[in-house]
Amino acid sequence: MVKNVLILSASPRKGGNSDLLCDQFAKGAEEAGHKVEKIRVQEKKIAPCLACYGCRNTGICVQKDDMAEILDKMVQADVLVLATPVYFYSMDGQLKTLIDRTLPRYTEIRDKEVYFIATAAAGRGAMERTVDAMRGFTDCLPGAKVKGTVYGSGVYQKDEVMDTKAFQEAYQFGKKL
Repeated sequence: MVKNVLILSASPRKGGNSDLLCDQFAKGAEEAGHKVEKIRVQEKKIAPCLACYGCRNTGICVQKDDMAEILDKMVQADVLVLATPVYFYSMDGQLKTLIDRTLPRYTEIRDKEVYFIATAAAGRGAMERTVDAMRGFTDCLPGAKVKGTVYGSGVYQKDEVMDTKAFQEAYQFGKKL
């Protein structure tokens, strides 16, 4: 069965380590015959949630930016990949802002296979808080199943992740969808 894969790359650096792992995941998934779209969150206009709850009865956010289109794609996807560099033991602001803005339709983001990608200069232990925060989001999505996590540890400079086992692991997760 062909799956619709949506990769949300929150790396602020195009070609940064977490972005490269997203590309590897996409490569594996495409080779396996799946439909893949990667969104670079940094390149989208996504304002922070206003907590106005204007979406409560309509399911539509009062803010007019790129988030409505991204939400449509999240609802339609079979597989979600959430990728972030680790900043101060947490996900970066780009991914957190996107997650907060799913409020109008998060209950429609249901029955997804989910993969996490995290990169950090520190070791895997330092990334657990970040992965826990991403898992907290998916715990709110009805029927979501976390299928795997890629830990790109010990990487700081661009391209360093290419020489780690995480590089091949991201490809293999995509290939085995």
